Amino acid sequence: QVQLQESGPGLVKPSQTLHLTCTVSGASITTNHGYWSWVRQPPGKDLEWMGAIDSGGSAYYNPSLKSRTSISRDTSKNQFTLRLSSVIPEDTAVYYCAVAQTLVVVSATEGYWGKGTLVTVSS
Repeated sequence: QVQLQESGPGLVKPSQTLHLTCTVSGASITTNHGYWSWVRQPPGKDLEWMGAIDSGGSAYYNPSLKSRTSISRDTSKNQFTLRLSSVIPEDTAVYYCAVAQTLVVVSATEGYWGKGTLVTVSS
């Protein structure tokens, strides 16, 4: 059973960089032929796919967030990470990591998902 767990600070100040880590168990991020994604859901809004990294290490981004987003991985720890720079209060959301065969995943019925972590952007 694939399991994903998000970790990181729950509060980030405006203009700072949000940094989250997803720890994966039950599958290898280097051999599983899927896309390891970050997805977020602001309060009262729909799920928004932010980007993904594939088993070969190539990263893909939502064009609307590309200038502020970076996704990387640590294969020795079987983890992948999200960096979102210059955060604003509108970046407040529950952030999820997920793996699915689909690149742009916006439904929790696809693949495997972590439980999510709330990140609040506030001074």
